Amino acid sequence: MQQTLSFDERLFLWLNFDGGVAMDSLMEIISGWLVWVPLYLFILYAVWRKFGMRGLFAFIVCLVLAMGLADMLCGIFKHSGMLANVWADFPARHRPMFDAVVRDLAHVPSYKHGPYGTVSAHAATVAAMAVLSALTLRRCWFSWVVGFVVVLVSYSRIYLACHYPKDLALGWMVGIVCGVAMYYLWRAFYKTLERYKR
Repeated sequence: MQQTLSFDERLFLWLNFDGGVAMDSLMEIISGWLVWVPLYLFILYAVWRKFGMRGLFAFIVCLVLAMGLADMLCGIFKHSGMLANVWADFPARHRPMFDAVVRDLAHVPSYKHGPYGTVSAHAATVAAMAVLSALTLRRCWFSWVVGFVVVLVSYSRIYLACHYPKDLALGWMVGIVCGVAMYYLWRAFYKTLERYKR
């Protein structure tokens, strides 16, 4: 008897498809970090232009904290990383590529990933970066750009059969919370540094 698929599983299968070798390679690149180095350098340059070296220093500290915290929080639910044992009884959810329900229906370019996918650390860390930098720079066009980056990176995780849509939505929530929290920390940190400016 065929198992009934949930909405999350059906949406995943609708979004996941075989785009060929070129598409597989492109999505692997988008899902990686190297292609986004120019964006990060631009963000750092823009923060430096607007807030000077003190503002940039405070921003770098808070950016590292935002992305690091987002990654660690996601690790709780996947039983990985520094906080792997915080919630040892949590029933971790397999990635689609390892899920018996959909793995034979999905396009899986590579199996070089850990077994569990909820919550998506990729979605969380890129969302934390986007929220923190958008709140800091306050430019409408820039907010649209980083928002598009969040969607693009997140979709690459579906294409690669690493995450269900719900995994990504939960990752966005974690990232937004971390990004907003670190923005307020950055603001306080920057104001403190400015207070001691000669």
